Amino acid sequence: MKSILQTEKEDYLSGRTYRLEKHHIFFGTSNRKMSEKYGFWVWLTAENHRESKNAVHQNREMDLLLKRIAQNKFEETHTRDEFMQIIGRNYL
Repeated sequence: MKSILQTEKEDYLSGRTYRLEKHHIFFGTSNRKMSEKYGFWVWLTAENHRESKNAVHQNREMDLLLKRIAQNKFEETHTRDEFMQIIGRNYL
């Protein structure tokens, strides 16, 4: 499925278009599958994904920010209960 947060293949945070990696916003075995199914993912540079101290996988605040943004976007067309059934946790 396409990302619900972006249409262009560019870093979601910086707009850069090099060294891109797909970041599943809700990760872990089952949540990664749900992220793929419902479009809870974005493109990030390797630096913003995992390599720097501010990277999503290194910085809990950045991780939670993307989770909140994804949940907000999902809830534009679905209910919070639907989100909770899919992910099992409320981030808002």
